[in-house]
Amino acid sequence: MESYSKIISSICSKIHTGLVDFREPRSEASMPTQASSEFITNKQQGDWAEDLLFRAINENSDAIVAVRYGKSDDLVAGDEGFETFFHDYQNELDTIGKRPDLLLFHKADYNEALGLDISRHTSAEIHEYVKKAIAGIEVRSSAFLIDKYMQEANRIIEYHTNLALSLKQTIRSDYQDLLKEKRPELITILNQLDSTSVRSIDFRLTSWRSSERLEQLSSCLCKLKSSLKVIQKRNSLSITPKVEDLKVVKKWIDTYDVPHFYVQVFFDKVYGISFKNILELISQPDLEGEKYYIEADSKNQNKTTIKIPSQDGTCLVTKSLTEPNHHSVRKELNKGRLLFYVKFEGGEACLDKRAFDTLFGCNL
Repeated sequence: MESYSKIISSICSKIHTGLVDFREPRSEASMPTQASSEFITNKQQGDWAEDLLFRAINENSDAIVAVRYGKSDDLVAGDEGFETFFHDYQNELDTIGKRPDLLLFHKADYNEALGLDISRHTSAEIHEYVKKAIAGIEVRSSAFLIDKYMQEANRIIEYHTNLALSLKQTIRSDYQDLLKEKRPELITILNQLDSTSVRSIDFRLTSWRSSERLEQLSSCLCKLKSSLKVIQKRNSLSITPKVEDLKVVKKWIDTYDVPHFYVQVFFDKVYGISFKNILELISQPDLEGEKYYIEADSKNQNKTTIKIPSQDGTCLVTKSLTEPNHHSVRKELNKGRLLFYVKFEGGEACLDKRAFDTLFGCNL
């Protein structure tokens, strides 16, 4: 049977090198010189998401143990010791790859002496133990209530669909003669326009000003095109692996041959997808813009990010999460600079056992 790492390597060989070239070494990261309140708040949110999943697994499973594994130092740029921490982390990325946040072990393989947190152990100390894991999980977080987001997105799509169909009728009834004269191909496009095709139909816009009726027709077509753009733009929240992480995740898989997964935690739902599935998607260029999107993420220092609609992943929580408590924290950096950020604590998640078992291939 072919090993997991070889399966991953085979898929990677099919991915366009313009997106990521796995044959080339990773780009060297620049050390940040200054942290911001927003950065630390986002980090705290990520730590909370990891803790939520960690507790949800360990409090509800008789067969599986989740262990903290990813680098979890609280140092940020501006703290004493951060430079050493940063360089040690970069060296580890080149040696074993990027540690996932959590490891899953069968209870029989769990080492009680090492405990539930092995994040501060060197890779050499736990090398053989990590190989026994059944899964590594990279936890991502998103400050949204996905149900409310989708409810509003669906409302907007319904509104613009109705508007587009209404404009279609107006144009056909009031300006058919002008279309026959100026743009006869638009008649065919309008005839094809319905509540389904609004998600794919497009046309080139022309502006006329030589008569009042032509101006009115131009205005209707402009409004129609605007509504189609709203309907067709990406309107879902996403699972968000960064392109720059793909190489170091693969490096970790090459080192340990352990299946890898991404889990995206929202404030009311949790979705997961396998790293293998992510690679399979981006190896198919024809699926870009439909099953995945590649964008520079302004909320993440404009790093290129793969965005996979959450609903295309596996929903691991079918009941709403209990939101965490939160409070403000004051942090003083070594030169007396003050930062204020939000800390998250608590919250509960009820995992869907069947969905968990299906995604990770093990019994919760």
